[in-house]
Amino acid sequence: MPRPANIVIVIADSLRWDSTYGGDGPRMPYVQGNSVEFMAARSAGCWTLPATASMFTGLLPHEHGADTQSRGLDPRIPTLAERLRALGYATHQITANVATTEVFGLDRGFDEVVRIWKEVPPQHRKLHELMVLVGKPRLRKKVLSTDWIRGKLSEDIEAGKVWLQDTVDEIFDRARGILAHNERRGKPSFIFINLMETHFPYHVSEIFEPLGRGVDAVTELLGLYHQVNQTFMTTGEQPVTPRTMARIKSRQRISWERIAPKVDAFTRELHEAADNLVVVGSDHGECFGEMGWSYHFNNVSDGGNRVPLFWLEPGRTTPRRVDHPVSARDVYGAVLAAAGTPVGPSVVDEPESSLSAMESCWYNSQGKTLRRYKYNQLCVVADNTRWLRRDGAWYSAAPSTLGGEPEFAPVGWGVDPIEELATDAEERTRLRRLVTDFEAFSTRIS
Repeated sequence: MPRPANIVIVIADSLRWDSTYGGDGPRMPYVQGNSVEFMAARSAGCWTLPATASMFTGLLPHEHGADTQSRGLDPRIPTLAERLRALGYATHQITANVATTEVFGLDRGFDEVVRIWKEVPPQHRKLHELMVLVGKPRLRKKVLSTDWIRGKLSEDIEAGKVWLQDTVDEIFDRARGILAHNERRGKPSFIFINLMETHFPYHVSEIFEPLGRGVDAVTELLGLYHQVNQTFMTTGEQPVTPRTMARIKSRQRISWERIAPKVDAFTRELHEAADNLVVVGSDHGECFGEMGWSYHFNNVSDGGNRVPLFWLEPGRTTPRRVDHPVSARDVYGAVLAAAGTPVGPSVVDEPESSLSAMESCWYNSQGKTLRRYKYNQLCVVADNTRWLRRDGAWYSAAPSTLGGEPEFAPVGWGVDPIEELATDAEERTRLRRLVTDFEAFSTRIS
């Protein structure tokens, strides 16, 4: 494969695998017809910070240090943007998510970070005026959550626009302008794009609105409130009924159906008859009641971590499907290999080399998280089984399907999953080190 003239990664934030493949499927005929399509990809973390940090470093959260408890990306670890910049690429991030910016250090290595909310006028003026009002320090202290993460995410209150209106067209137009500008300069481009239409509150129209009307609309809005605040973590009860949760889940599917044709057309524009590498996928998934979870944090479920992933390399005009479980963090190594700097086996050429592992750290919700939710988790997927490590015990479950997600159950007495997973002594050592290092990290941050 020739070195890509440009490299573009398009991330639909929070987009679940089954939100992509349910209904009529991904709705991206060009992408599916010209890509390596990974059917069992999983994010390394269940929300934007750890998941994106893993994609930017090729490491698991306990290795790069960016998660719910530890928060900061280890400054000693080179990022994908830094490495591509060293190879001569002009590096740009165009984002609708404040979490990918300097707030958590995910801007490192980018020559430019375009915060799209700074460039679009508010379309939902009354709601936006409320957001600005809430942004005033004294009111923000009273109205917004006071936990550390939500506090950081609320620092740029103007970013709330992306929850209320589409920005996908503006983002793609901005990317086109950057590519054209760098082409005139004779510079290759690396562009990382984060789209928020599939993120909470899941855009079912260009401007925020509920799916229901009347009482149904009120119930839906209350459900969205409890979804984003993960009320169950502080009360021990799920206040959102299954019917309302199903409606909220359908919002994400609809949001993807709305933007998928635009993603497909943009990808085709970049890839067809051009020497560009385009990666399309999601940073992490979303929970809609699976195993009692909702929203992002604190899970290693397939709902929260199984993601769509497509790789369109220069010159590829035929599809290839990969069913082997892989980790989305290995996009890092695959991109560097494509750029001429391999750092190990490429997940594209050797998917079996990818260790599909997920990690989560418990989320401190305003100091009120119940003890029952205060645990960190590690999950490894192999041999058509998900193996979960939690509080020193092992659990297992089959992978999710479009029909649902099986729950984890304790493994039988005397069963050692590492012995089940390891194919040789080297692999056994690798897996035991993974568990040992994760549990040491877990103890340290707790």
